[in-house]
Amino acid sequence: MVTQKRNQPKVFYKMHVKAGDTVQVIAGKDKGKVGEVIKALPQESKVIVKGVNIKTKHVKPQQEGESGRIVNQEYPIHSSNVMLYSTKQNVASRISYTFTEEGKKVRMLKKTGEIIDK
Repeated sequence: MVTQKRNQPKVFYKMHVKAGDTVQVIAGKDKGKVGEVIKALPQESKVIVKGVNIKTKHVKPQQEGESGRIVNQEYPIHSSNVMLYSTKQNVASRISYTFTEEGKKVRMLKKTGEIIDK
């Protein structure tokens, strides 16, 4: 976790991935896995990817009469350990920024030329 000192503004890191992007893990124990970014955490420069970095969490009972349970949950991984993935051509690629005919700035995969933003 990133610790914040009092009276200092929060820092939001610029990341190359957004929620909803399909990414491939390029480092760590889940290297090679492909999944969708569920949530981006720009303050920590981390992302939560579906089906990646799953940990077991033991949850205590919250109400009386309820039993405790074991939950499998995705945990954040650093954004530098993921790379955008093209589902059409099954290849991971870096991104570049380009402009459309309408003048809108969009993200494009360098290897395939595929435009990500709609």
